[in-house]
Amino acid sequence: MSKVKWGVLGTANVASWGVIPGMKKADNCELYAIAGRSITKAEDFKGRFGFEKAYGSYDELISDEEVQAVYIPLPNNLHLDWVKKALKAGKHVLCEKPMAMDPKESKEMYQTAKECNRLLMEAYAYLHSPYVKSLKETVESGQIGDIDYIETAFITQGYKEDFRLHKELGGGAMYDLGCYCTTMILSLTDSNPEFVQASAEFTDLGVDSMTAGLIRFENGLRASFNVGMILGENTNSRFDRLFIHGSKGSIRSDAEYNGEGDISYKIYTENGVIEKNISVPNNYSLEIEQFGKSVLGEESPYITPEFSMKNAELIERVLVEIGYKEN
Repeated sequence: MSKVKWGVLGTANVASWGVIPGMKKADNCELYAIAGRSITKAEDFKGRFGFEKAYGSYDELISDEEVQAVYIPLPNNLHLDWVKKALKAGKHVLCEKPMAMDPKESKEMYQTAKECNRLLMEAYAYLHSPYVKSLKETVESGQIGDIDYIETAFITQGYKEDFRLHKELGGGAMYDLGCYCTTMILSLTDSNPEFVQASAEFTDLGVDSMTAGLIRFENGLRASFNVGMILGENTNSRFDRLFIHGSKGSIRSDAEYNGEGDISYKIYTENGVIEKNISVPNNYSLEIEQFGKSVLGEESPYITPEFSMKNAELIERVLVEIGYKEN
């Protein structure tokens, strides 16, 4: 099997516990280079995970001609500059969610990718899961009829200190967690939002610790979501929920976003309850393999520019609604 030489631009937590272990499981991935803000941290990752090269600056990595694809797990406010730099250096780019701070940034990044003839994909690993694929197939089959309401929640721990607590870094519950809820909702309908209302609780540092939103789509579908970083400081607590209501039945799931292993959801119809069980491998490895196939010309990126732009626009509307941003 052909392999893609990957460089990882940063030593963030999501890279160490999530994406890099997933990379090691991906058949078409070669762990080639790691870059950190210091060579010490980069060398540590090189030793832990088996990278061939370590760099003490991000510029050194994207200047390496051997690197074909770059994964960017930097804080949200740094995505625009480093995505564009990597693309202009001739690299294909997988950027951690949320890729953009606003729709303008998203458009600018995709325009740069087009000009450089390189691939750019936003990293929503959970959307590559066979669990999500099964949900969509159940909805599209008509088993629960026409969908009229979707509700989802993603509540996690709070933090004593984290980039998510700082507005200038793109922190807050909506950016970090709400993007899961909005992408889940958007993946289950082809319609466009026509009405958005939301409210939030804010920290002293100006980021939303909890946000609730209501969405009505052009086709009449309504959706609601709740997100928050509120379940105790620096614990591992979390709460995930998905409910889909249709004219003939409903779907209920308490599966974790990005969950792996044996996952199930229940389908309720007038004929009774059906439990669907899905075996889910590591979502990060699925994401890396899929983007790798796209780099090798075997597939197209699963998360399309159109989908990411639509989601960026929805998130922006929510952020304006709660007062995080001005209109």
